[in-house]
Amino acid sequence: MKIALTGIKPTGILHIGNYFGAIKPALELTREYETRYFIADYHALNTMKDPKELSACIREVAAGWLAAGLDPERVIFYRQSSVPETFELAAMLMAFTAKGLMNRAHAYKAAVQENTEKNDDPDAGINMGLFTYPVLMAADIILFNADVVPVGKDQVQHVEMAQDIAQAVNFNYKTEVLKVPRAAVRESVAVVPGLDGRKMSKSYGNVIPLFAPEKELRTLIMRIVTNSQGIGEPKDPETSQIYLLYKLFASEAEQKALSARYREGGMGWGEAKEELFRVVNRELAPLRERFNAIMGDPAGLDAVLSRGAEKARPIAAATVQRFRRAAGIG
Repeated sequence: MKIALTGIKPTGILHIGNYFGAIKPALELTREYETRYFIADYHALNTMKDPKELSACIREVAAGWLAAGLDPERVIFYRQSSVPETFELAAMLMAFTAKGLMNRAHAYKAAVQENTEKNDDPDAGINMGLFTYPVLMAADIILFNADVVPVGKDQVQHVEMAQDIAQAVNFNYKTEVLKVPRAAVRESVAVVPGLDGRKMSKSYGNVIPLFAPEKELRTLIMRIVTNSQGIGEPKDPETSQIYLLYKLFASEAEQKALSARYREGGMGWGEAKEELFRVVNRELAPLRERFNAIMGDPAGLDAVLSRGAEKARPIAAATVQRFRRAAGIG
């Protein structure tokens, strides 16, 4: 069976956009791939310098994926920082990575452009963690012999860089030391509308947290921005973020019924929001309960991640040893 690998960056509480855009598509991979999932805590260190905040995010994100359905008995689930071979491999890959390749990385180029537009030093505020981010990501991928890495279109470059680096190693040693991965581009990732109609994103401050308490969930849904159409006016469901969110949670029969009510008129936005809350809470209530239980047992959560690292390390060690032998080190 081929191997798929997904990295999960712990940079904030999970929201509904993450659930439909990343979590559910990633969990579906277990049907056709041997899957490996890791919490990318060293990647988060580039931007998160508060230790309490980072520690809390790591736990919340790990618990969130478990609550959403990740089965640690069927997949390898671990913290990046618990597999030190990752960082040994990253150091070795550095010797085969052209600086020019790093200069072309999207995140670095964007940071330089932002500084330039402010008439600041091009590298102001840019640390080496950000600059070499693609090499560490390549190590994450290559270490576990990933055949495919599911990504959105904006992340394809990272997998292409991992390909370039692995191929440089293999070319140098005239043998396949490292498996060359490929990107599996998710063409149909759901775009989840936020409270203001824009794409749900923490940067916009328009998110609905995945594990919000029921009362908070209802309050947030009632805050969704709508137009001024009255109760008696027919409404187009496909232009309403209420209905677009509803479609993600409702059955086909429910979608058809609510769509008809929109088009007929006689339903106000308040009633539509109540119906949205009903179907959202129906799906999220069990997840919320599991999340709270997992967060209430930190020792149990740590044990799950530790067992994942125990499964991961022999695979990682074999890749590093293969590279060391080819290099004349081991």
